[in-house]
Amino acid sequence: MAGWNIPAALAKKDAGVPAALSKQKQLALVRVNVTGQGYDYFRPWQKKTPFLKRALGAVLAKNRVLVTADLVANQNYVELERAESGEKIAANVAVIDYEANLALLEPADKKFLAGITPLDIATDTVVGDRLAAWQLEPTGALIATEGLVTTIQVMRYPVEVGQFLTYRLSLSMQYRENSYTIPLVKNNKLAGLLLRYDSRSQLLDAIPAPIIVHFLKDAESGHYRGFPAAGFAFFPTRDPELRQFAGQTGKPAGVYVTSIEPNSPALKAGLQVGDIITSVAKSSIDQNGNYVDSLYGKMDLANLLTARAYAGDTIPFEIQRHGQPMQLTLTLEHRDPKDYVVSPYTFDEAPRYYVLGGLIFQELSRQYLREWGSNWQREAPQKFVYLDRYQSELFPEGHRKIVVLSQVLPANGTIGYEDLSYLGVKAVDGKEIRSLDDLAEAVKHPLEGGFIKIETEEDPKQIELDAGQIATDASSLQESYGIPFLQRLE
Repeated sequence: MAGWNIPAALAKKDAGVPAALSKQKQLALVRVNVTGQGYDYFRPWQKKTPFLKRALGAVLAKNRVLVTADLVANQNYVELERAESGEKIAANVAVIDYEANLALLEPADKKFLAGITPLDIATDTVVGDRLAAWQLEPTGALIATEGLVTTIQVMRYPVEVGQFLTYRLSLSMQYRENSYTIPLVKNNKLAGLLLRYDSRSQLLDAIPAPIIVHFLKDAESGHYRGFPAAGFAFFPTRDPELRQFAGQTGKPAGVYVTSIEPNSPALKAGLQVGDIITSVAKSSIDQNGNYVDSLYGKMDLANLLTARAYAGDTIPFEIQRHGQPMQLTLTLEHRDPKDYVVSPYTFDEAPRYYVLGGLIFQELSRQYLREWGSNWQREAPQKFVYLDRYQSELFPEGHRKIVVLSQVLPANGTIGYEDLSYLGVKAVDGKEIRSLDDLAEAVKHPLEGGFIKIETEEDPKQIELDAGQIATDASSLQESYGIPFLQRLE
């Protein structure tokens, strides 16, 4: 889980705070209480244990409260609480972006935030600036802890889709119960929100104001589209042999395109593997993939395609292809998680599944892989991790899902198959399976003799089920394992 991740026993003194802190500072914060339940991907028909989270929200203009998206993921009820009075009111999630880890809340009654002076936003933070992390004591007293901005760079956020601008601070901070979301301020203006904190190194990563401003501007449109993506990966061209292999001419510069996502803006624009990108949005790209930013200096080119661009924008690219200069124009788009072969994240909606005579079929997703914990890339079945990581190369055509037999529930019709798990499904009764919908349709028409033949990528390669036995076992299977419905395909 992104956000605060330090032990409650941590005891460090906060930076000194003047006794006469302005009332505006304190009133620009509200407490946010969230209850909810996540979905259990090992038992996809049920939910996990309910959770309760407490956090702080930054009050912005137009009666909105800014928090991190992971605070309100899978929420059932969100409540705002005024720090100075304890008054509470229900709130709804107006806009949410899991990739940028940001969400806007609105109180059920807009008058609830009356009298609160909203925070302006500071977008001019640079390395060497000092930002203050704001927290509240149980009494409502404001505690500010100052830290130094040591690095500004492009990094991955918790759901690991794309890369976003990030502030890194050196900061010593105490744990408090409402510290799931922490605003960072500069000269009484919002400069960022806590993304993650390592208490051992005392390093804090923050979602910076430029990402927040991008999110808010898109939200104002009334039709939030999300941060754009170009859909290509690249490698530095420092190696002269790589430049020679690519046929580059002239002064060494740019980056080598290594892969292109299916149906992406890069593919639609005509970008190809082996091209060398020398300029993006009229900014020259060096051999490491950096451009010179007017505020931050050298910065990864990804920043030009996220914080500085919006879905629908057209971006000029200058490339070399086999030594010949060319120009391309990319129309940026946001890529919905459902458009991936292996969806990178799924929140606020139940997982799809199909139970057939005790065999549980699901579509492979990273949310399923995350059930193995924070170290899922090592602990989860490695063949599934491989499929997730290399999905673009393995399935360049896109427009499909990977159906897996995740486990087998003991039943009369599954005798001999009880130990099977984590198998890729190729076909059912000779019909190729590219989604759960394909599987659900295929099993409606058993082979002659009333059997259903399931072909798998791994041993035993073939599973045969008696369609009559499946029907007989259905009700007892539901009763024994508490399965309300044997399928969820919506």
